[in-house]
Amino acid sequence: MAMRQTPLTCSGHTRPVVDLAFSGITPYGYFLISACKDGKPMLRQGDTGDWIGTFLGHKGAVWGATLNTDATKAATAAADFTAKVWDAVSGDEILSLAHKHIVKTVTFTQDSNCLLTGGNDKLLRIYDLSNPDAAPQEIAGHTSAIKKALWCNTDKQILSASEDKTIRLWDRTTMEEVKTLTFDTTVSSMEYVADGEILVITYGKTIAFYNALSLELIKTVEAPAPINSASLHPEKDFFVAGGEDFKLYKFDYSTKEELESYKGHFGPVHCVRFSPDGELYASGSEDGTLRLWQTAVGKTYGLWKCVLPEDLGAENPEQLYTTPPEIKA
Repeated sequence: MAMRQTPLTCSGHTRPVVDLAFSGITPYGYFLISACKDGKPMLRQGDTGDWIGTFLGHKGAVWGATLNTDATKAATAAADFTAKVWDAVSGDEILSLAHKHIVKTVTFTQDSNCLLTGGNDKLLRIYDLSNPDAAPQEIAGHTSAIKKALWCNTDKQILSASEDKTIRLWDRTTMEEVKTLTFDTTVSSMEYVADGEILVITYGKTIAFYNALSLELIKTVEAPAPINSASLHPEKDFFVAGGEDFKLYKFDYSTKEELESYKGHFGPVHCVRFSPDGELYASGSEDGTLRLWQTAVGKTYGLWKCVLPEDLGAENPEQLYTTPPEIKA
């Protein structure tokens, strides 16, 4: 009997959820941050979706959000022309970094000492968080707004995706362009997988995998609908993607075969990411919710409790979960 996927629904946002990110695994579990057009990024327990707190201070839509590895700091990128750094334990604002236009993307170095930002003014900026009064290093080259920027190659290089239909690889030391990928359409998302140096990008209906150091193409997969985001499982056996048809798709990474598809959201899916342990993936949508989906349906994990069919009374053989179909976390 096929198990039914029962996503956990995380409500609380009042506008579309446009970005999300997980921390690494800490002694207290792992954590999830969401960016939303309501201007109020939220922190949650990663395995259950339970709300921990809301970072208050932005005066416009928040387009990007991230956590450092140990979940002690958060950073957000917003339409109020600022990037902010927060104490993720207390919720206090640590820094507000003024920009000249809308900020779309933020990411910490592995040691949490530097913050990389990008946005509508087409510049990459590197802030030294130990010396926040110093002017940031600036990298110019993109000819349109930057949508996503990531550290790669143990923070020695930077990858950036722009509305100029390019992805560019930069050297952090020389601040010069190393290589450029050009596409026929704007890249909708980019994920960097450090283990194996894999770059996952989406554009149109295509999910493409590149070597992050050489930018050589590994493979492409075509999805049934335009895709806004994709994420590769930590063990690289499959990947998930979501987009304009409200569905979440799961594909076999080796064979490219579509394994599953689920509809749970009531609007386009804007972002999807696997948890650091690979046990679940989170999706954020135009419908204002985040949903958590089990990687292995039916496994006891987090708020999911598996009930074996033989443990059930004969009255209700269809009920395979003790969880109700919709859990408000």
